Amino acid sequence: MLLAGAVGVVFVSVLLLGRVMLGPTMQDRVIALNVIGSNAVIVIALLAGAMDEPAFLDIALVYALLNFLMSIAISKFTVERGGVL
Repeated sequence: MLLAGAVGVVFVSVLLLGRVMLGPTMQDRVIALNVIGSNAVIVIALLAGAMDEPAFLDIALVYALLNFLMSIAISKFTVERGGVL
């Protein structure tokens, strides 16, 4: 059941790639990237539960922190270039 959930979340992430590429505004692209990163954390956590591998949860935590920092960095870059986020 956990693996089926992980596959569903990966499918949603693949659909979001269209929003990243074709998003009308930079804000849409940043939010889509953030959601894809959050979905990756969810998939890693689901795999940790399915495979009974607690080390994957540490990887998910680090990836979540990197995803947050990426969002802040992109937002700062957008504001400095004259965009309003």
